[in-house]
Amino acid sequence: EQLPVVFEWLKNMLVADKVVEEIQSSVKKIAGLVSAMKNFTYMDQGMDKQFINIHQGIRDSLTVLTHKLKKSGVEVLEEYDTSLPKIKALPGQLNQIWTNLLDNAIDALSGKDKPQIKITTQKDGGCVEVIITDNGPGVPQEIQSRVFEPFFTTKEIGKGTGLGLDVVSQIVRFHRGSVKLSSVPGKTSFSVSFPQNS
Repeated sequence: EQLPVVFEWLKNMLVADKVVEEIQSSVKKIAGLVSAMKNFTYMDQGMDKQFINIHQGIRDSLTVLTHKLKKSGVEVLEEYDTSLPKIKALPGQLNQIWTNLLDNAIDALSGKDKPQIKITTQKDGGCVEVIITDNGPGVPQEIQSRVFEPFFTTKEIGKGTGLGLDVVSQIVRFHRGSVKLSSVPGKTSFSVSFPQNS
């Protein structure tokens, strides 16, 4: 006679456990996002360059863009050379570079079947290099030389200001680095290099 009551009690206990798990998971995600946002907001106070691990800023940028990445169904592949030396830079400004490049890559992958972004870090001579590659449609050859111009955009009206890559270019130059575009249909790469002794 008591069996239905026991089953109901078990069901309620399982539901409660599941809710607790979801709350714990959500709290961890919120804490990670808050930490990433703090890094974005406060790291450049005083505007003094500091020696940083370049991978931390990339991970912070990915955390900030988590919702957009999931919503777009983009798979992110990370291939990091963890032996890379630290570079002297303004961390918040470098975060702007990674966020702008990743955000553009996500937009370029809109509607793509099996969208994918690959982030690679490696040594390039005396430089630390970060390469962000997507498998989108590519940037047409005739406009590749213009992508870093201020106010130039290939996005629809209202979706882009044309300032993202200009900002990237300015920050890279400020850190005595270089940024290059390589693009063919199915593979677009932005390579950002910084001298190790920036």
